Amino acid sequence: MSEQTFDCLKLENQLCFPLYAASREIIKKYRPHLEKLDLTYTQYIAMMVFWEEKRINVKDLGKKLFLDSGTLTPVLKSLEAKGYVFRSRLPEDERVVMVEITELGESLKEKAVTVPEALTSCVPLPKEEALQLFQLLNKLLNIISEN
Repeated sequence: MSEQTFDCLKLENQLCFPLYAASREIIKKYRPHLEKLDLTYTQYIAMMVFWEEKRINVKDLGKKLFLDSGTLTPVLKSLEAKGYVFRSRLPEDERVVMVEITELGESLKEKAVTVPEALTSCVPLPKEEALQLFQLLNKLLNIISEN
């Protein structure tokens, strides 16, 4: 077989690699800001959903965050231990776990509001290109999640 046969295996030819590496690097930029809030990145994105929704079932939360219940459960346990959320089961269907933001969790929103602005300076792309990238990534995510 020729060397060209194996070009598909070169790291430089993989779409997944720059997505993975960029994601890791951006999350690394979040870390010092989120440490001040005592949140991991996954806890932070879950809290963003709670600030918006106030109350949501675990299944819908997982869909919004593209996370399975095995990943979400420890995140929710940790947020609940910190007093930011409260989990309960629906009386009419105990298989459904609901998660609701607490007053303490709601008050964290005031501290967290500075995080997105602080991060825009960490991603050195012109606003136009950042918007383009955002739109393309969302398009890709929607296409992948439908298959």
